[in-house]
Amino acid sequence: MKYVVTLRDRTYEVEVEEGQAMLLDEYEAKAPAAQAPVAAPAATPAAAAPAAAAAAPAPVAVGDGTPVEAPLPGNVLSIKVNVGDKVSAGDVLLLIEAMKMENEICAPSDGVVAQICVSTGNMVNTGDTLIII
Repeated sequence: MKYVVTLRDRTYEVEVEEGQAMLLDEYEAKAPAAQAPVAAPAATPAAAAPAAAAAAPAPVAVGDGTPVEAPLPGNVLSIKVNVGDKVSAGDVLLLIEAMKMENEICAPSDGVVAQICVSTGNMVNTGDTLIII
């Protein structure tokens, strides 16, 4: 089987057969092409509210502090802290489900939670800012 894996701005094509893996190709990852916005038909305010709630979260402006980024893509299961909470390095901030496993995201340093950039149920990608300490 052939797999294409992208890690840290590099893309690798790998072939795996009978327990043996062989690197076929390696190249710089391409950034996704920007899509032109599509004009949506006018909707009533009542109909627009559920659609806005179902849309992916918009990027959040990062303030001063240390950003805690998602180490892997997944679904935010629960947030264990609130804005203003004091945390120590290693404290669990939130849980992300990825590939049917719960992953604890911990504080990289001591500090106070300044901003929570995600909410329970959000899908996040690698590198997305989750919390600002």
